Amino acid sequence: MAESELLFVPLGGAGEIGMNLNLYGYNDRWLMIDCGVSFGDETTPGIELLVPDPAAIVERKDRLEAIVITHAHEDHIGAVAWLWSRLKKPVYATPFAAGLLRRKLGEVGLADAVPIHEIRPGRAHKLGPFSFRLIAAAHSIPEGNFVAIATPAGTILHATDWKLDPTPLVGPPTDETALRALGDKGVLALVCDSTNVFVEGRAGSEGALRDSLIELVGRFRNRVVITAFASNIARVETMARAAAANGRHLALVGRSLDQYTTTARETGYLADFPDFIDEAEAGFLPPEATLLAVTGSQGEPRSALARIAADDHPHVSLEPGDTVIFSSRVIPGNEKAIGRVQNHLARLGVEVITDADHFVHVSGHPARDELAELYRWTRPRVLVPIHGETRHLAEHARFAAECGIAETPMVENGAILRLAPGAPEIVGHVETGRLALDGKRLVPVGGGMMRDRHRLGVTGTVLVTVVFDKKGRLVADPQVSAPGLLEPDDPALDVLVDQTAAALRALGAEFRRDDEEVEETVRLAVRGWLKNNAGKRPPAHVHIVRV
Repeated sequence: MAESELLFVPLGGAGEIGMNLNLYGYNDRWLMIDCGVSFGDETTPGIELLVPDPAAIVERKDRLEAIVITHAHEDHIGAVAWLWSRLKKPVYATPFAAGLLRRKLGEVGLADAVPIHEIRPGRAHKLGPFSFRLIAAAHSIPEGNFVAIATPAGTILHATDWKLDPTPLVGPPTDETALRALGDKGVLALVCDSTNVFVEGRAGSEGALRDSLIELVGRFRNRVVITAFASNIARVETMARAAAANGRHLALVGRSLDQYTTTARETGYLADFPDFIDEAEAGFLPPEATLLAVTGSQGEPRSALARIAADDHPHVSLEPGDTVIFSSRVIPGNEKAIGRVQNHLARLGVEVITDADHFVHVSGHPARDELAELYRWTRPRVLVPIHGETRHLAEHARFAAECGIAETPMVENGAILRLAPGAPEIVGHVETGRLALDGKRLVPVGGGMMRDRHRLGVTGTVLVTVVFDKKGRLVADPQVSAPGLLEPDDPALDVLVDQTAAALRALGAEFRRDDEEVEETVRLAVRGWLKNNAGKRPPAHVHIVRV
């Protein structure tokens, strides 16, 4: 890295939606913006959370100044608790994000270990060659922020997760005055949200949505459920107002809702509202007097809504004539999971309402008109699309070029983009990847263990136990099982026992005393028979016992 080079290196969130981790470098000093999670799917069996692999910056963590958090969404803050022990750097966050982070750190025994600096928009903070300050941004969570980063090579505006909402209801609107002033001083690069680049117009106002949901809840006479992102405190406040306007009581169902609303109250939000009813009390209220705020809008299999839809929740059940309103967008990749929950609800006789049926959601991300307006306010020389899949990044680069921005380089995770001096250019790559949270440990998604787990889930496996005496003779018939491949009572298991025993007896006594020879003989016998008779070649694991 040359002394005067200003670099941008995304390790997460460029080429995907979620798991944001961004690095800015100058004179080999680094600033990290956000450290978030993504969620497992059918390609990562047994895994709920994924985090970016921070190896590229861990190697030079002595050159890392700090971690700056833009806002409290999981895909921007959720990995701090899991990765901090590898980085061990101070964290800068606004009070709401800091409050949630302390809760997460407490869950992993780091409550008192991490230095957290609570900051607010407007004030500059000097860290090495960087001077950064937050600029307030409306979003679907309190205290969303842009980050303006001043360096000797120019100013960067990191603009992830924002919108131009004149009535955000919770928190201030986007600070147009500060953004225009920043543009007047000169912005080298705008590193910008691409989530809704295909959406014409504007994302919509939370204020307008409140009126719509209040009216909609009033149409129904039975129990009403609204599922939304737990972090959307303005939406939770809207649910409370919709309940009050229609003679209902609002109950919160789901652990994350309790965490977010408790933190909101502790930091000055939802101050004028009475205590919510908890889920244990909700079942005792008449259906017509109940409005339930429920987690699980993305179909998460262990969420409250998924359990309710499967009729497996300890406190809440739904009946024919009840209504569930999905007050959220579908995050790409979650379509199947959401569809599964909605099908379960339909089987219960529950009416399902989505944004395809009614005005029940506004996004927290900018549509095209808002992107163009931010360009006009800040007038950047360079636009770098982030926070989107590849198709979003490509479209954002095209759109920005159409709007007159001179340079629109597209990067994905691992690219090293030189922003200055000269024209922006990808000058190298670093290793990137994902780590999976497996229980309480982090394992590489591309590692052998996860590959084996995925393979077992696809093909099943064969387990064989053979027992020999000291002379290398079989003491008993081999024991064979094939979980994920054959039913326990499948006659093919008896055939595999016979095939294995015959193959071992055909070995000379000398070879039967060699574990490697025995293992290979059994493996070939089992896999060969399954290939010829079942069209499968699963992994075979052989356990050898000698008595």
